[in-house]
Amino acid sequence: MERFGFVGLPNAGKSSLFNALSGGAALAAAYPFATVDPNIGVAVVPDERLDRLSAMSSSAKTVHALVEFVDIAGLVQGASQGEGLGNRFLGHIREVDAIVFVLRAFVDDDVVGVPDPLEHLATLETELALADLQSVEGKIERQRKAARADKALLAEVEALDAALVFLSEGTPLYRSSLSKEHRAALKPWFLLTNKPVLVVVNVGEDQLERADELAQPVRDAFGAGAEVIPMCVQLFAEAVQLDPDERAELLDAYGLGEGAVTTLLHAAYRLLGLRTFLTTGEKESRAWTFKAGWKAPACAGVIHGDFERGFIKAEVVHWDELLELGSWSKARDVGKLRIEGKDYEMQDGDVVEFRFNV
Repeated sequence: MERFGFVGLPNAGKSSLFNALSGGAALAAAYPFATVDPNIGVAVVPDERLDRLSAMSSSAKTVHALVEFVDIAGLVQGASQGEGLGNRFLGHIREVDAIVFVLRAFVDDDVVGVPDPLEHLATLETELALADLQSVEGKIERQRKAARADKALLAEVEALDAALVFLSEGTPLYRSSLSKEHRAALKPWFLLTNKPVLVVVNVGEDQLERADELAQPVRDAFGAGAEVIPMCVQLFAEAVQLDPDERAELLDAYGLGEGAVTTLLHAAYRLLGLRTFLTTGEKESRAWTFKAGWKAPACAGVIHGDFERGFIKAEVVHWDELLELGSWSKARDVGKLRIEGKDYEMQDGDVVEFRFNV
């Protein structure tokens, strides 16, 4: 399961965001390093398509897709030189597949520092870029020598040289013009700023009407490079502790619904190129995660290895067509089920039954 790491300055709201998504009880306190060891949680990815298919099939069980996330200790200025939790903190970031920056806009006299999302972002990016610069500088000459004997390493050395230029300027790789080929060649090095990013601007309850305004400077800074989501993290963290009716009442009172959390989860899911195909029946309706571009046999293997090894064909219909018809049998009767073979590229929202033989 792909893993997302929450990265921010101390007391930016990372542990509260963890609680809002997981319904957990990670310590959220107004002093630095309330979180030392990372908390790991799992969140359900809401999917109205699945819920409607489950109702159509009168399924006994509904199983949503999941994402895993990590509440990482707060970063401080100088982390790349060992300040705060230093290398321990940076090591936790290296282990995640994508970064969710949590930037503080809310005002709290008990929290040290100015509530300025752009200033916090600058600190975070500087430390991550410096850490990557040290990594590249420490490895590039060794790789250059190795490439003299193994020409297959030349592309990697070229990518490291290109990355060194941007990192020397303090530019994170996700904000650079580094080519897709170079970024792919750098993946084995687990550079911190070579990961995809998502941004949460954490606003206070009294700032909800200005949430988009507070997030706009961060959007401008990233351009199209990252999705920026303003939300009152503390409000959602409190709401998740209530029963569903009380939670809905609280969020509706602020005009929020489940919007920001659902938006965040869907954005995190898309960030790594994740997609969903669906299965439905009386016993179970389930969302299955696959990577964009996967062919039908690989998707069959998500369910069980035997499905991939013995793949024969896939019967496929898009979720909205199936709902309109009302049942799988009706879709078959009217010829709406498509028979797809090994070369079929699965699409998000496909409802599938696989045929296999082992």
